Amino acid sequence: MFARGLPLPEPGLETFFLWGPRQTGKTTLLRERFPDAFRLDLLRADEYRRYIERPERLREELNALPSRPAQVVIDEIQRVPALLDEAHALHEAGFRLALSASSARKVRRGTANLLGARAMRYELHGLTASELGNDLDLVRLLNRGYLPSVYQTERPAEALAAYVGDYLKEAVAAEGLVRNLPVFSRFLNTAARSDGNLVNFANIARECGISGPTVKGHFSILEDTLLGRWLPAYTKRQKRRVIGAPKFYFFDVGVVNHLARRGTLEPGGELFGKAFENWVFHEIAAANAYGEHNVPLAYWRLASGIEVNFILGNMKVAIDARATARVTSDHLKGLRHLEQDHPNVRQVLVCLEPRRRVTSDGISILPVDAFVRDIHELLAAAR
Repeated sequence: MFARGLPLPEPGLETFFLWGPRQTGKTTLLRERFPDAFRLDLLRADEYRRYIERPERLREELNALPSRPAQVVIDEIQRVPALLDEAHALHEAGFRLALSASSARKVRRGTANLLGARAMRYELHGLTASELGNDLDLVRLLNRGYLPSVYQTERPAEALAAYVGDYLKEAVAAEGLVRNLPVFSRFLNTAARSDGNLVNFANIARECGISGPTVKGHFSILEDTLLGRWLPAYTKRQKRRVIGAPKFYFFDVGVVNHLARRGTLEPGGELFGKAFENWVFHEIAAANAYGEHNVPLAYWRLASGIEVNFILGNMKVAIDARATARVTSDHLKGLRHLEQDHPNVRQVLVCLEPRRRVTSDGISILPVDAFVRDIHELLAAAR
């Protein structure tokens, strides 16, 4: 068991959504925080059937209780979107609900009543370095990913294969999101090779034998089912021509490794460096959510290909990720080019060196442990 870093309200204070990809630990977290709650688990076939047939059953059952529970927990509410109307009525009647969801696709269609200003939104990411604490093994993490069950298991390859299989069966096929599941499965393998890169829709379409609009639709499914997210380009106040297209990052590097068939990653390899970049983005995104910093995130790239991985806020902090134990001037090229156009930006390079240091031109070189300690301060500085 890991102590998760996401702060949730005390029982009875709020109605809220808890978003997060499948198996990140939403159910476990809600059980820990609300042990006495009235709860529904819509992944259970019997409960799913009961409420898909008669959503009003929830209101009837709650009204029949001898006393009102402090919190009502509904796991995977996207499976029965009609329950959102009941949740709205119950909230108006004074009940406080915790609604977990691993897909936004169906929930968005029925949430006008509830989401808006009526329900808070929290987001659970995979395991972070601070949650792992002394159990953090970076090589293990970059090979297995951030899902608690996969990080701990003795059979990570089988666990990741099962995860992808369950995703295709339960999150895609069962929800009727695509017509051709084998083609979507092939798309997943191809898309994983674009993790952290600019996405070439035409190349993916050609490799998968589908149209460009279909590829874009499939990426929308990945985004809606929380399997990944877009990182926009920073294009404001540029002196030189920059790239304006977004990048796409999968939520879990272990899933990327499995889909892209990367094999075992070792420090020093190119793929280890790509996995390290995914992890730095994961840490930034999780800290941004858990600390309620709400800082816009982006990347910066010149047309020549020189880039900086992550821009925090309105060019307040720039972070590059380099999986090297010996930083050279080549590793600092992106940050130094960025400084020419944005001289007031705070510059950070996250790497595998053993100690933090500052270069003569003011670039902070942060080893992994220092980056983990400083991440909230960096995000606060970017607001």
